[in-house]
Amino acid sequence: QVQLVESGGGLVQAGGSLTLSCAASGDTFSSYAMGWFRQAPGKERASVARISRSGGNTVYANSVKGRFSISRDNAKNTLYLQMNNLKPEDTAVYYCAADRDSLSGSYYPNDYDYWGQGTQVTVSS
Repeated sequence: QVQLVESGGGLVQAGGSLTLSCAASGDTFSSYAMGWFRQAPGKERASVARISRSGGNTVYANSVKGRFSISRDNAKNTLYLQMNNLKPEDTAVYYCAADRDSLSGSYYPNDYDYWGQGTQVTVSS
C-alpha cells in the first residue's frame, strides 16, 4: 500500500507557473507508475500526465503538452508536476495516483490503485 499527499496548489494569474508535489510513503515508490489527473467542477476526472516507474517515459494530454512537465525522484519518493503558462481552463483539483500494474501508467483513472486527497489549482484571467 502507498499513501500519497499532494501539495503546491494555489491561486495564480494566467500565464503564471506552479509546481505540484506528491509525496509517497509506504510501499516502494519505484514499483508504481504514476499519474496526475485533474477534475473541474461538473466534469469527469481526466488524465493530465503520466510517468513510468523509472521516469524514462512520459505522456501528456494534448491540452497541456508543451506547458506541463511531469517528473519523479524515486530517491525522495516524490512525484512532480511543473505547470507553466497556466490558463483559466487549467483550474481544477489536481490528484496524483499510483498504478501498481502498469509499467508506464494508464490513461484511465479506474486503473489506478491509490490516490492522493487532491490540491486545488485556480487560474485567474
